[in-house]
Amino acid sequence: MTTIVSVRRGDQVVVGGDGQVSLGNTVMKGTARKVNVIDKHKVITGFAGSTADAITLRDLFEQQLDKHQGNIVNAVIHLAREWRSDRVLRRLEALMLVANSEKTFLISGSGDVIEPEDGVIAIGSGGNYALAAARALVDNSELTARDIVEKSLQIAADICVFTNANLTIEQLESIA
Repeated sequence: MTTIVSVRRGDQVVVGGDGQVSLGNTVMKGTARKVNVIDKHKVITGFAGSTADAITLRDLFEQQLDKHQGNIVNAVIHLAREWRSDRVLRRLEALMLVANSEKTFLISGSGDVIEPEDGVIAIGSGGNYALAAARALVDNSELTARDIVEKSLQIAADICVFTNANLTIEQLESIA
């Protein structure tokens, strides 16, 4: 369980996540890194769900990015298609958020590829709390995207027992 949130505001996209790893109702680790940058393609990834499954998916996503010369739209569509249709991959239990300077997507094993309309999206056990907080802050404050991600993750950590306040936050600037 975890919380990952992405906010796109102005020329910034920010993805952040907490560091808690839970096994059932037990906290196993508090310092996991579930948000990473794929430097070669300037893409941020974040995952919620089974760690091994999520790492597998991130590796497959990076392969798709390589195959499609960094085109994030083609990469997410082909990953979702492969994830849904492959008998082994179909059993993977994770969700991924991916973002570059222009687009943000949620990818699921049921074939969903969702691009948020308002530039705000969240996943994981505390995702709904973080999403509500982020939307409220986007609509009612002058905070930066990074500040909104940080504050929404802190709110989720205060509410969700499967989310902690050990945060990893990554940011990209758009090329406008």
